[in-house]
Order: sequence, then C-alpha cells, then structure tokens
Amino acid sequence: MKTGAVARVPLLDLQAQYLPLREEILSAIARVCDSQRFILGPEVDALERELAEHLEVPEAVTVSSGTDALLAAMMALGIGPGDEVVTTTYSFFATAGCISRLGAAPRFVDIDPVTCNIDPAAVRAAITPRTRAVIPVHLYGQCADMDPVIAVAQAAGIPVIEDACQAIGARYHGRQAGSLGTIACFSFFPSKNLGAFGDAGLVTTTDPRLAHEVRLLRNHGAEPKYHHHRIGGNFRLDALQAAVLRVKLPHLGRWTEMRRENAARYVELFGKAGLDRAVRLPVESAGGTHIYNQFVVHVPDRDRVRARLTEREIGTEIYYPVPFHLQACFADLAYRPGDFPQAERAAEQTLALPIYGELTADQQAAVVDALVDAIAESGGEGRPQDDRRSSRREA
Repeated sequence: MKTGAVARVPLLDLQAQYLPLREEILSAIARVCDSQRFILGPEVDALERELAEHLEVPEAVTVSSGTDALLAAMMALGIGPGDEVVTTTYSFFATAGCISRLGAAPRFVDIDPVTCNIDPAAVRAAITPRTRAVIPVHLYGQCADMDPVIAVAQAAGIPVIEDACQAIGARYHGRQAGSLGTIACFSFFPSKNLGAFGDAGLVTTTDPRLAHEVRLLRNHGAEPKYHHHRIGGNFRLDALQAAVLRVKLPHLGRWTEMRRENAARYVELFGKAGLDRAVRLPVESAGGTHIYNQFVVHVPDRDRVRARLTEREIGTEIYYPVPFHLQACFADLAYRPGDFPQAERAAEQTLALPIYGELTADQQAAVVDALVDAIAESGGEGRPQDDRRSSRREA
C-alpha cells in the first residue's frame, strides 16, 4: 500500500475548508463592517435562530467561547462554593476548570474504556448530598451514554450539563447532542467541525428560563441596560464571528459526512494493512452518530510511534496526556495515580490522526503507511492493553 507521493499530512488544514468559501466569508465580514454593529445585534440574533433550527432545540444562546458556555451554564444553575459537580477526569481542561472557577469542587470519575466517554456506573457511585450537577462530555465527537446518566441525575434531583464542545451534529438514539440534558455547551474554536475565526460558543436548552438567565449573565447580568440583577460577565459573541459561522453552518452536514467517510476509509485501510490487530480504532456506539471531531486510536508505545510519524511529517496530537485528577492544579483534591485506571491508560495510549473533511485518500494511505512503519520500528505487536467491560458496543 506504499504511496510515496504524499510529502506531508497536517493534522488539520483550515485553508482547504476556507478557500472555497473565501469570497462569501469576506462578503459577510464586509457586511458587518459596513453596519458598524459589532457586539450582539442582528447577525447574532440570526445565527441563534439558525443554530436552534439546526440543532433541533427551542433555545440557543451564543456566547464568547466554549469555556464561557460552560461557565455561564453553571452560573445559570446557581453552582458555587460548597457544591460538587461530577464529571469525567478525561477531557479538555475547561470542563473541570470552570467548576473550580465558581468555587465548587469537581468530583472526577473514570471513563468507559471503549469510547473514552464518562462511565455511567461511576457517575452513580460518585453522587453525594453536595452534588449539584453532572457534566458528561461528548468526547471526540461521540455522545456519552446519556440515558443512564440522565436516570442517575433525575433520581438525585440534579441537572445534567452536556459538554458538547466537540460534538455538534452528533446524535444519540436519533436525538442531537445539545438536546439531551438540562443545558448544553458548544465550542466554535477554529479547529472544531464548525469553527469560527477565533473563539465563539453556544448554550442550548429546552428551558426558556435558563436561556433567559444565560442571556442575562453574558451581558454582566444587566436588564435593562445599566440595571444589574446579577453579577454576570462579558460572554457576548462578536457579530463578526456570527457572520462567519452563518456562512459555514449550511455546509456542516456535508463536512460531517466527509469526516465520517474518511473514518470509514481509515478502518478499511487499517484492516488491509493488518494494523487493526496492533491499533485499537474508534468505535461508533450502537444508536449513535459519531461526527469525528477527532479520529483517536490507541497505540502501543504511543510516544515513540508519534515521534516516528512526526519525522515523516504526519500531523498528530495527544488528547489528553494528563487526566484531571493528576493535574497539579487539582492536587488539593488528593487524587492519586491509579485512582482512574481507564483514563490513565487512555492518556498513555491515545493518538489523534488527521481526519478533516478535505483529507484525500492518498493522504490517508500515507498516514497508514507511516503508522505501519512506525509500529514496526517500535517493535509493537498485538493490541494495546484494553479492558472492554463496557455496556457500549460497536453496532
């Protein structure tokens, strides 16, 4: 399967997505510049309506980033000092960092070893009288197993905050990410499937009261202007970002299908190369639709393999090398190595490969060729260490 024709493969190529839309995007930016309305306003209002329709939710409130979406959602729910929030130990830092910023304590739990999403059984065991919310993360573009998580939360009388920052367009038994819990958070960071030209985010909910609260909080808690009923923050979305996202949103469905097609091609190429015996591939859960924000494999001797891929100019990334419970900033929570073995194993083995929609078949073949050589050079044989005692199985 040696290709030899592809010089390098970046982890992400934003130019490939931008160039076909360049004139339309520049026109949208010019429209905002000509209006001289840069904060909230008609562009933001229109984007919120379009996102609500696309995500099949009644309420969509744009904010300044995915991090601020998480922060505003927790503030709207009244989470603060003395509270606990149960969440995964394996995600992007904002998931846990926002809990601590509000003076609450994150209570970490382990992950499902197959999907790397939160383990619902661990959530049940972690609930205490101080628990005020649960935050499952739809990691890498696949929904967490929400039915048991929601059942546990409902039994405890606490809300579920979906961290859907990596999962716009993902589905769980037919329902969209962002419509499953009490409130949900999205990121439009440039590398996401739907990316802005900077930071941008979104909060969705079926509860009009919560949506109103987030709108209040994103503008310093003011209603009307200069009358502050709550202390909020500056979480407003720029109109320029809204205009860019409005151009991109109609293309999101096709971009998602392109990523899914590339994921299927990887599975085929890995099988032909015999790598499926040495590398554990992503699994799409039964009843779910994976949008492949990342294509993450589990690789033996990961760091050495990654170094070899870098030498071949194959872009990769590690999401994430240190679980939350082992981060220095959470040392006061007194977690120890070994507390969450599935997350620790994932941190040692996971490697993200290029998966963006414009990735060509030749580029994918080059990635697989390089991985074959890298694993052979590292002496890797057999499958990565794996515990598959999970209720979620490949369809």
